Amino acid sequence: MKISKIEAGDFYCDGGAVFGVVPKRVWQKRYPCNDDNFCKMSMRCLLIDTGKRLVMVDTGAGTKHLEYLKYYNINKSCNFEEELNALGYSCDDLTDVVQTHLHFDHCGGGTYFADKARTVIKPTFPNATFWLSKAQWDNYLHPNVREADSFFPENMQPLMEMKRIRLIDSAFALCPEIELRLFDGHSRGQIAPYITYGDKTVVFCGDVIPLSANIPIAWVSAFDCYPVTSMIDKEQLLEEAAEHQQILVFQHDAYTECGKVSKINGRIKLTESFKISEI
Repeated sequence: MKISKIEAGDFYCDGGAVFGVVPKRVWQKRYPCNDDNFCKMSMRCLLIDTGKRLVMVDTGAGTKHLEYLKYYNINKSCNFEEELNALGYSCDDLTDVVQTHLHFDHCGGGTYFADKARTVIKPTFPNATFWLSKAQWDNYLHPNVREADSFFPENMQPLMEMKRIRLIDSAFALCPEIELRLFDGHSRGQIAPYITYGDKTVVFCGDVIPLSANIPIAWVSAFDCYPVTSMIDKEQLLEEAAEHQQILVFQHDAYTECGKVSKINGRIKLTESFKISEI
């Protein structure tokens, strides 16, 4: 079994949005920002080769909507074929894609415009089944006013029409090595994959804990639709991670790829940080 990262690009997001009600003079000690108060955010994807399945977790923003999303200054949007070739694979090799949720920065790279007129949409991974939660799909079809601008029909609707999407409504074992668990708060039915890697458990946090700086329970994003639920679900994830020394992968953290947490004087803190290649 092998776990690798693919950096699908990065973008910049207002620090007040990233850390919600936490004052800048507090959060900027843990995460840097530029003179415009914007924080650099990665779009980190995970590639899991179990020996029988090749699974990608999330696909970044892609290239279909860069002009519309110019406020976020998205750059370095990756070419997945090139990235996979560098790891010894191709887009055709993927068997599964797990979409944590359907905000543009997590699912846009799963499809692309195949013609200059931007009328033909094709899947980036032609042989893969896409997995997401039923709650998130329903949310995608009928978004609340807060999330509506984060959803684009071109990202996932064509895949559903191609019958490439499978929906789950509770925790689900994708294969013996990968369990998909559901978390609410940031968005309904967000998936967090739990990966058994030898004697280790690797948790892809997605937007449950987007940055290592978001570990404190109350430090939730202003993008979270249900912030109190976010805190409750995040605390549950962190308590288990601390007790069992699970490895947490931080999808959006431009400076810390992953790490471990421990409970110290009643508070959960990051006690180790390292790169995915060092797992």
